[in-house]
Amino acid sequence: MTVVNWIAAVGRARVVLYACTLLCAASAGETAFAAEPIKVAVYPFELEDFSAAGGVVPTNARDARYLAEATAEAKTWLAESGKYALVDTAAVQDEPARTHTLHACQGCLGSITRTLGADQAVIGLITRISRTEYTLLIQFYDAGSGEPVSRYFTGLRMGADDSWPRGVTWLMKNRILAKDRD
Repeated sequence: MTVVNWIAAVGRARVVLYACTLLCAASAGETAFAAEPIKVAVYPFELEDFSAAGGVVPTNARDARYLAEATAEAKTWLAESGKYALVDTAAVQDEPARTHTLHACQGCLGSITRTLGADQAVIGLITRISRTEYTLLIQFYDAGSGEPVSRYFTGLRMGADDSWPRGVTWLMKNRILAKDRD
């Protein structure tokens, strides 16, 4: 083998080695970035009523319906994002879950969520200011520590209780999942 042939053979070997290195790095990168979806327990959305009738008029079937629709809307957006895998919360019988006061349970959320096998918990809180004004807070909590991971708030005054699911859609689309679309 002449020196020229040897140099050409070494050059071809380098090209093959470089191509193999790139291919391995690309497949390792796909594996590293194809993270498992976060297992998330989305609890039924809760209502705080600070309206003038809040202490007098109890939560009714209409409120319950729109809270359920708001919860369903959040679950749909999270599940369809591919970033989250929903964990069923129907079996939870703890007092704060039954009385819809998880937002104020002072640290109980972590242990409740861990028993479901979820990584994170999601609580939605609709605060009624008046019969036509509300705010919406959606918080994500770590199941291990029970501490908040992120919180998203909108002070949109979009109408009566029938607009609660639209508020969830707006918050999911424009805040919570917005960075995933970029």
